[in-house]
Amino acid sequence: MNIIWLGHGSFRLEIGDQVILIDPWVTGNPMLPEDQASAATAGATHILVTHGHFDHTADIVEISKTTGAPVSGPYELAAALHGQGATEGNTFGRGGTIALGDVTATLVPASHSSSMQVDGVSRYMGAECGFMIKGEGKCVYVSGDTDIMADMDWMGDFHKPDVGILSAGGYFTMDMAGAAYAAKRYFNFSTVIPCHYRTFPLLEQSAQTLIDGLPGVNVVEPEVMQAITV
Repeated sequence: MNIIWLGHGSFRLEIGDQVILIDPWVTGNPMLPEDQASAATAGATHILVTHGHFDHTADIVEISKTTGAPVSGPYELAAALHGQGATEGNTFGRGGTIALGDVTATLVPASHSSSMQVDGVSRYMGAECGFMIKGEGKCVYVSGDTDIMADMDWMGDFHKPDVGILSAGGYFTMDMAGAAYAAKRYFNFSTVIPCHYRTFPLLEQSAQTLIDGLPGVNVVEPEVMQAITV
């Protein structure tokens, strides 16, 4: 599979027979050059969304309309995006699993918040979440925006993810030290990819603390639009 960082918390996951966009933010994303936006979303077969904040949802409706990719995520949020014109996918709840061709995606807890601007008013969008995505004989944990949480204990034990895509920029989420602690205590990753960092000055700019905290784990500092093959 190929994991391609689009900057911030956005990813393109080429896995099995799917091209899955996760929280694609391609317009105004400081990390993604404007001329790369089309390539970032080309051929998308599905869009997964973790929570409602603008840096995760601002472009979803337009991308869905352009590519035809259905949008799936937490019930209230996905329903709201469908109501705005996104192609209908699955509106499901934590613990639920959906099939995306040869791939499955399970909604799992996160610890953050979730709201979205609707007609100029901030609206609550249900529970924030992450995903366990399984395909090609592997499991990828997409943490979404989150802090360390006790739920990571059973999530690691039950799903046994091989790859962790972890929010680790601090301020809005756990930082690099927190991500290293969580990965070491609750999971047995072979590969860890940090995200939600470097975008703004108030976020962490380097993953060195995460690298130092996880000896023996392949910690990959992603580069925008460069595939990480696992």
